Amino acid sequence: MDPVYKKVERCYQSIQGNLPFVPYLALVLGSGLGDLADGYPCEGAIEYQDIEGFPVSTVPGHKGRFIFTHVEDVPVVMMQGRVHYYEGYPMADVVLPVRLMRRMGAEVLFLTNAAGGASYSLAAGDLMLIKDQISCFVPSPLIGPNVEEWGARFPDMSHIYDPELMDAVRESAAELQIGLKEGVYLQLTGPAYESPAEIRMCRGLGADAVGMSTACEAVAARHMGYRICGLSCISNLASGMTDTPLSHKEVQETADRVAPLFKQLVARSIGKIKLKVN
Repeated sequence: MDPVYKKVERCYQSIQGNLPFVPYLALVLGSGLGDLADGYPCEGAIEYQDIEGFPVSTVPGHKGRFIFTHVEDVPVVMMQGRVHYYEGYPMADVVLPVRLMRRMGAEVLFLTNAAGGASYSLAAGDLMLIKDQISCFVPSPLIGPNVEEWGARFPDMSHIYDPELMDAVRESAAELQIGLKEGVYLQLTGPAYESPAEIRMCRGLGADAVGMSTACEAVAARHMGYRICGLSCISNLASGMTDTPLSHKEVQETADRVAPLFKQLVARSIGKIKLKVN
């Protein structure tokens, strides 16, 4: 048995008896956005540190647990804190949580993150629907023997972000009168913020927003047959676009400011996604 597959199965077996329900949607809460989970009644929680062999997030603002709740009557498992490649984990461990939530039964993956705006059409505090992505210097989570139980050796990536789900987010934003931008998200490894020259490179490649997560998770999820949508909170303009030095504190402050709108949009979108898909 493939060791990566075996590890996911071992994690699942260790928590199977603690699952309060089979989730329909898996929600990954990015930097500064984890408090969204606190606004819903907790129907179950599993700490990452209590899962056998599970990677533990070391980033401030990432609490490190799965929260089970219902959002708009949809059964949801929220990932309150993600694991990043720059923390030193192998890529198989970085995407293990996404694979584990699929093993729990989740059919839809809603990815969120805090990102730097690489396009001058974006401003701090904007919400950006991810319509496509670029992995740059980030190893593919599919390198190594293919796990046939999960998906094909060469999965198609023409539509990583599901058109129907994107429409659900657009319609939700319109109903709530929340401004919504759209763009391409690019993942670099981090943990250093990018240089001005690197941001110019990213913009030249077609990126609108830049971050240190998400794209690798989306590739692993697409391989497993999830339907995926993604939303970035633009926490700042990227390096070289303003005179302000970048800091994690700025990321957190912007996320806190935008949190009420973000929460409304995510909740409305989840309800609409369930209606659209079914």
